[in-house]
Amino acid sequence: MTDVTELPPGFRHDQLEGFRIGVTSDRRSGDLIDALERRGASVLHAPTVRMANAVSDDPVIADTRAIIRARPEVLLATTAYGVRRWFEVADAAGLGEQLVDALSETAILVRGPKARGGIRAAGLNDIGMSAEETTESLIDEVLATMPSGLTVAVQLHGFLNPSQLDRLRDAHDRVLTVEPYRWTPPDETDERVDRLIEAACTGGLDCITFTSAPAVHALFAAAELQGRLDDLIDAMCGPVVAAAVGPVTAGPLVAAGIEPIRPERFRMGALIRLVCEHLESERVLRLDTRHGPLELRGAVVEVDDRRIALAPVALMLLRTLIAARGSVVARDRLISALPGTDDEHALEVALSRLRQTLGVTGLIATVVKRGYRIDV
Repeated sequence: MTDVTELPPGFRHDQLEGFRIGVTSDRRSGDLIDALERRGASVLHAPTVRMANAVSDDPVIADTRAIIRARPEVLLATTAYGVRRWFEVADAAGLGEQLVDALSETAILVRGPKARGGIRAAGLNDIGMSAEETTESLIDEVLATMPSGLTVAVQLHGFLNPSQLDRLRDAHDRVLTVEPYRWTPPDETDERVDRLIEAACTGGLDCITFTSAPAVHALFAAAELQGRLDDLIDAMCGPVVAAAVGPVTAGPLVAAGIEPIRPERFRMGALIRLVCEHLESERVLRLDTRHGPLELRGAVVEVDDRRIALAPVALMLLRTLIAARGSVVARDRLISALPGTDDEHALEVALSRLRQTLGVTGLIATVVKRGYRIDV
């Protein structure tokens, strides 16, 4: 039996019931998926990029030796995992003590609290943190507060626009980098990303979560290969909520014209809470009808004191009718919601099946020569 004292404040096992959420992260995805599923969500896991260590640690070791020789005046530490892996590789190569010694008098700046924890675990201390917990703001801090002409080392975190390093090179004599890990695309035989794109574009998802900017870029690239990029962006500007863990992750979404939700604190727990609150408050459709209250939560409709899971076509039709709040929805508009057909007979068949599924006579009314409406 679960100890209720261990559950998060406000936790409800049915909080996300009916909602379908896509998870694009690789590392720590299990924690996110478990938290969403424990709240009732159906989760489609499709890691768009994978955090991978290099096939060989030789480049990391070579970069570490260069940093030890240079004894840099400044170090930018960007991720906890990157810092930990860097020191693990150094230790395995017999360079751990030399690396700590070389950085003992270095002014270390960290991107966020997690990177700070990695630095302190290595027996070092930082002198400050970036204002916005981004690598760009970390570089801003160096350029604004440090004299020019220094030797600067940067622990890379898998993705950084080269122009950011150019900013450092323009101001300082020497910029050294070490890349303890990198992002790689999923295996070509992994079809989960294709399934996620299809689900998002055809009404099979209510939300997609992102915990890194490379994951967004990779999803867009995969959609473009399928010829579905415009459809995917349209979906995330409409029925599919895009949820980003922080401003860096949100960047490529915003650039594509998508307005993602994102927590004030750039943490996984905060992202989970925000997704729960947003879907409950903004994406549950409720309507009082002559036949009783009607509530649509993701793919589940509550009617006549029953909760019914809807197939994608039925869901798209009912969502359109509820959104009209009793107004007539033209047949042409409903037909356009049907995937792969513009046949009027197909609409009639789909509506007949929806009525049978709901089991409430008269709830969906036919308006002769005009269309259909919910009987409110």
